[in-house]
Amino acid sequence: MAVGAQRTLRLAAIATGAGLFSGLFGVGGGTIIVPLLVLWLGYGTREATGTSLAAIIVIAAAAMLTQGVYGNLHLGDGLLVGLPAVGGVLAGTALQQRVDPRVVSLLFAALMVATAMTLLIP
Repeated sequence: MAVGAQRTLRLAAIATGAGLFSGLFGVGGGTIIVPLLVLWLGYGTREATGTSLAAIIVIAAAAMLTQGVYGNLHLGDGLLVGLPAVGGVLAGTALQQRVDPRVVSLLFAALMVATAMTLLIP
């Protein structure tokens, strides 16, 4: 398989997984897209994060509309959570640019382990 075709198939697989997880659990970017861009396509952590955030715009819009059709959307609450989160995004992005990418990866791994343990241990 050609490198271009293989890359496209991997991106499609990542996108499908991220969409599935977004629909099921409300997650996808940090838990699916970023790790797979790093592992499968050799992206750096920073590039994977930025690329994931671009994808999340499309994924979140589609998921929001679909959840709205099912009556699961509280738009006002979403805005109350989302708008102040912009400050967190700006601070987190600035911090990420100053911290060694390996440290960011280790912190992310620790968060994933802690989240898994929380879900597994009632």
